[in-house]
Amino acid sequence: MPEQSNDYRVVVFGAAGVGKSSLVLRFVRGTFRETYIPTIEDTYRQVISCDKSICTLQITDTTGSHQFPAMQRLSISKGHAFILVYSVTSRQSMEDLQPIFEQICQIKGDIQKIPIMLVGNKSDETQRELEASEGQALASKWKCSFMETSAKMNYNVQELFQELLNLEKRRTVSLQVDGKKSKQQKKKDKLQGKCSVM
Repeated sequence: MPEQSNDYRVVVFGAAGVGKSSLVLRFVRGTFRETYIPTIEDTYRQVISCDKSICTLQITDTTGSHQFPAMQRLSISKGHAFILVYSVTSRQSMEDLQPIFEQICQIKGDIQKIPIMLVGNKSDETQRELEASEGQALASKWKCSFMETSAKMNYNVQELFQELLNLEKRRTVSLQVDGKKSKQQKKKDKLQGKCSVM
């Protein structure tokens, strides 16, 4: 399939089992699965608004293993924005993000203009190894944004993707297309009192 220039590519990185696929599936399809199925690489698409026209949000859900360094480099070079996911139940999963962050810096150069979200997933779990303050501290060090999420409880999932798009300064991107909302979204707004996704 030919690559479209109006695609907005978001790449999701993180160690195996931190919930990358769960976050993406919760966002794109509104579903959550309890069973763990390792990912090699999956791409999901969603229509979003981009500089007042419509474009495609392309989300690449990467492998958690280190077996595919060439795929990782290619994902970084093609990505416009990055979500770096760790699990609040695993300190090691946060440490595993360091080489990925360094590679993004190396390939992208000046990362000040690149939207990067550090995400502590599984915030619903009681067996924490990491507090939110530790995620915030790392985000400050990396000069990126931070958020805790729970794909299972659907906590901060829409907000994560909306905030990532808000960080994009090179063009205006939004999850809403032409201000129109689906019936489902209108219903959701009444329930939540806030909106973000079409």
